[in-house]
This record gives sequence, structure tokens and C-alpha cells, in this order.
Amino acid sequence: MGLISDWFRRHFSDPQVVLLAVLLAVGFAVVLIFGRMLAPAIAALIIAFVLDRPVTLLRGRGVPNVVATALVFVGFLGIAFFVVLTILPLVLAQVTDLVRDLPEITLQIQNAVLALPERYPTLFDEAQVAEIIAALRAQILNLGEPVLQYSLASITSLVTVVVYVILGPLLVFFFLKDKEKIIQWFSRFLPSQRRLVNQVWKEVNQKIGAYIRGKVYEILIVGVVTWLTFTVIGLDFAILLALATGFSVLIPYIGAAAVFFPVAAVAFIQWGPGGDFVVALVAYGIIQGLDGNLLAPLLFAEIVKLHATAIVVAILIFGGIWGFWGLFFAIPLATLAHEVIKAWPRLPGPLDDAPSDSVQSAE
Repeated sequence: MGLISDWFRRHFSDPQVVLLAVLLAVGFAVVLIFGRMLAPAIAALIIAFVLDRPVTLLRGRGVPNVVATALVFVGFLGIAFFVVLTILPLVLAQVTDLVRDLPEITLQIQNAVLALPERYPTLFDEAQVAEIIAALRAQILNLGEPVLQYSLASITSLVTVVVYVILGPLLVFFFLKDKEKIIQWFSRFLPSQRRLVNQVWKEVNQKIGAYIRGKVYEILIVGVVTWLTFTVIGLDFAILLALATGFSVLIPYIGAAAVFFPVAAVAFIQWGPGGDFVVALVAYGIIQGLDGNLLAPLLFAEIVKLHATAIVVAILIFGGIWGFWGLFFAIPLATLAHEVIKAWPRLPGPLDDAPSDSVQSAE
């Protein structure tokens, strides 16, 4: 008990530390319990982080706050409408083609699997091939259940989408326009002595804001480059695969490996194990390599200073808690934890004093 009480005395003796711990616990509980209901607000907050930089630049040039917010917001709506009217129909068309061609794709995969014992008799036998085909059929049959559930819930989903489409842009506009007022309103409920909270907020606000903006740029660059590359080499479903590749950067290490299999499957079905198949895989590998070794360091060199082990652990923890959104927010949440630990004050304990005492006695 003495060690535990000493640990609490060293780490929680400062009232500001207690305040920071309470705020973190309350925020975590609110997101954990009300995360689904707050999804439009959270999505709008992410978009506001991305758009805050151009608004700030316009204000710095003397443009009034309302005018700067309106200009940036109109530009955002214009880009959103462009995506909905041009890119979304292409994506939906390729999804329709994929669903239509799914039986043929399944047959081609089955034929390729059946040919494995003939091509590689030392690696595969008929029993293994039968197990692979049975597992493949089971997975394809399981695909029908989510589609059926989605069809039954389409009306509810449509209503939800309409609500998000209306509320989302409104929240983005007011987050941009009244950012300072919102922060001041929340500050009214906090004690006046909150130096530690302000310090952590300043660091986290800068780094997470820059991280979100950087991720948006990375998604756009990787997605566009992948789409152009797959279009040039003639790979089917280029837009869908480029979309998946772009969003794969949200999940470090795991995302690139997960998207590799759809790319390999489509290329194998389209061309077989030939030169074009190898070209598609090499092109995908080059894109991921350039992203990991050139683009990401340029965008996040001064933002994310976390060890790879910490990033993987954060992905596992937050992905296990919140699923996809936990994977999306793993690095920002790990950054928050890092900044809190770095700013957390503590009183010296007996072990901390021991080296200095020994040095003094030696002198």
C-alpha cells in the first residue's frame, strides 16, 4: 500500500493534474457512450480542422471572419458537389460492374485454385484445394447477408444520410465561424487555474490539426496517383482500387497490406500469372514505398514523433474499442496520450533522490 500511496502522491498531488485526468476520463466516456450519436459532430469537427488553415490565412490578410469563413465554406461545398456529381457516379458504376461480374470472378478464382495441383504438385494436393474452395464458397455466401441487411435498412440509412447531409455542413460552418466563442463557452466550466490543461490543449490542437490536414493531402495524392497508374496499365476497377489505396494510408502498415490482396486478385483474374500481373503488383509496391518513405515523412516529420511499436499498439487498442473509427483515430489518440504523458508533472520519489544522495555522499 505504501508504494501505491507514494505513486498517487507523486503523480496526483497537483490539482491541475487531477483536473486534466478528470477531463480526459469524461471525454473518453462521452465518446465511448455517445460516439454514434455524435458522429455528425465529430465528422464536422474533422472537416473544420482541415478548413481552419485557409480561414486563418484569409484572416491574417485582413479579411473579416465571416467573409473568410463564407469563402472557404463555399469552396468546400463546391468541391463536395464536384465529387458527388463526377467521381461518385464513376465509383457507383464500378461497384455495379463488380457485383454483376462477381459470379464470373468467383468461377475464375475457382478454376485457378483447381489448377494449383497441376502447376505446383509439390505444394498443393486435391484435399487442400477442396478445403480452399469450400472456404471460398462460404465467404461468398456470407457476402449476401450484409447486402440483405443493408437492403432492409435502406430506408433508415437514407434518412440518416439526409440528416447528416443537412447537419454536417451547418456544423462545419459554425465550427469555423464561432471557434473562439465555442472554446470560450467550454472554458467557462473549467477552473481559472488550468495551466496544464492549456498546455496540453495547445500542443494537441496544433499536432492533431496538422495531422488531419496532412492525412487529407496524403489520401488525395496517393488516391490520384494510384488511379492514374492503374488506368494507364489498364487494370479493371481502377477507381475502386485507387479509393481503397488512398484510404489505406489511414491505417499505417496494416492498410497497405490489406489492399494488396484485392489489387492482386483483380490483376490475377484479369491477366493471370503473367507479366501484366507482375507490373500491377510492382506499381502498387512502388506507390506504397514512395508514400511511406517520401510523402509521409514530408507531411508528418514534425507532427507524429511516435515509435512504430507505439503506433501498432495504438491501432490494436483503439481499433479493438471503436472498430474502424478507432483505426482512423489511433494516431491522433496516441499523440494525445504522448503529449499528456510528456506534460504530466510529478514529485520526485525516493528512487529519484537516490542517485543524487549517493553522488553527494561520494563527494
